[in-house]
Amino acid sequence: MKYGYGVDLGGTTVKMGLFTGEGQLLDKWEIDTDTSAGGRNIPSDIGRSILADMKKHSFAAEDYLGVGIGVPGQVWPDGTADAVNLGWRKLPLISELEAVTGLRAVGDNDANTAAMGEYWQGGGKGYKSLVLVTLGTGVGGGIIIDGKCLQGAHRAGGEIGHIPVDPTETRICGCGNRGCLEQYASATGCARIAVETLSATDAPSTLRSSRKVDARAVWDAVKAGDKVALEIADKFCDYLGQGLAIVANTVDPDVLVIGGGVSRAGQVLIDITAEKYRVHAFNACKDTPIVLAALGNDAGMYGCVANLL
Repeated sequence: MKYGYGVDLGGTTVKMGLFTGEGQLLDKWEIDTDTSAGGRNIPSDIGRSILADMKKHSFAAEDYLGVGIGVPGQVWPDGTADAVNLGWRKLPLISELEAVTGLRAVGDNDANTAAMGEYWQGGGKGYKSLVLVTLGTGVGGGIIIDGKCLQGAHRAGGEIGHIPVDPTETRICGCGNRGCLEQYASATGCARIAVETLSATDAPSTLRSSRKVDARAVWDAVKAGDKVALEIADKFCDYLGQGLAIVANTVDPDVLVIGGGVSRAGQVLIDITAEKYRVHAFNACKDTPIVLAALGNDAGMYGCVANLL
């Protein structure tokens, strides 16, 4: 039996797990992310936490596959990492993890590791290729083709949230462009569409009495049959379906996997999105299945271990 550590590095906490090489999660825990001193202490904090866990087990050194890590930024071929929110610029992440733990280390962007996790043990298990789209505050994603993550020449492969879907948009996206998918198909985008739709009609809606008109409130109202909420969902899913079609027409994956906080809406989100997707997709790709992600917040850890195999 082989064992590996998966590390999902976030801006507030670091999620860590010990897995078997077959994908069984044996143990998981979290530590705080120390962003002081430009995040310089993070690699050693992670390494020491892993060493403490290793002492709890009687595994031989050769039984370990190593440490896989996903970061909110880029990990370059030389093992250095950039992560603006952590203060990292060419931080020697991989060499420092290896020095502290004595284990082999590999790293990748956190969206890519989530995609790899869903491919290995989640919604994409059993398929050869997938596109993962995560709908949270923004829109993230990852593309797995024949078991390998599409990185791209500039480590920008899978930046699905910044596919342009509306050339008439005047508001600026966080990336500096306009009309990006993230501006519409994120939780933030859903709330904005809701506010705009409610202000444009006098039709009754339970959303008008909601304490906070956010994505969760919208999808709860959709499930209750609220007509205005259904109109909001229709607009939201049309943008999402358009973005998915653009990606599918480009890489033609076996399956499209939807994750992130908005995906908690469940099957109703998938059903409406699939309908819209078929309108926009190239004929050969129209029947590509769209499914919910299965691993939740653990997907990144799973993917980090998959990268060790």
